[in-house]
Amino acid sequence: MSDLYVQHIDGYGTVRVRPLDPEGDAEVIHAWVSDERAAFWGMNGLTRPQVAGIYAHMTTLDTHHACLVTKDGVPVALFQTYEPSADRVGECYDVRPGDLGVHLLLAPAGPDGPHRGWTGALLKALTTYALLGLDRRRIVVDPDVRNAKAIDRFVRHGFRRGPAVVLPEVDLPEVYLPEKHAQLAFLELAVAFPE
Repeated sequence: MSDLYVQHIDGYGTVRVRPLDPEGDAEVIHAWVSDERAAFWGMNGLTRPQVAGIYAHMTTLDTHHACLVTKDGVPVALFQTYEPSADRVGECYDVRPGDLGVHLLLAPAGPDGPHRGWTGALLKALTTYALLGLDRRRIVVDPDVRNAKAIDRFVRHGFRRGPAVVLPEVDLPEVYLPEKHAQLAFLELAVAFPE
């Protein structure tokens, strides 16, 4: 699959964003979403075929997209973008033209353990892709209210806390999402890239 976005960051490496291959990437994605640290992602306990099926369904949608992010060729994150007006989060805040919802699941740290500044550099590349590459005015994230680490990471990166909300349950034949208590946060284009 061809890359949607490529950015080289001095001292960090080359970040590439490409569409997720539901079958080809299923092994790595299933390992990430099954890990205890990914409990807030909501896929713990799902089988590899179930995870592949969820992402195969997502490829049929025009409003939701899943991407695999690599750093120097190594998978490092699952990055999902979506239109808030076509998602349950759109029922919980005043959606503006130019908004883009994102979900980010980082891969577990490698054998060398965590590296200082690594997540910040990756988040900078992904927000650059979302705001400039996709020509958006604002990003919205909706981490679980209990996921203090993710909320803090977004705030340190310039996101402004919005309201804590309850995302309604989604029960469709193609997908089931339980009710979620979420902390909304927003990153404006003008904050990320001041003139």
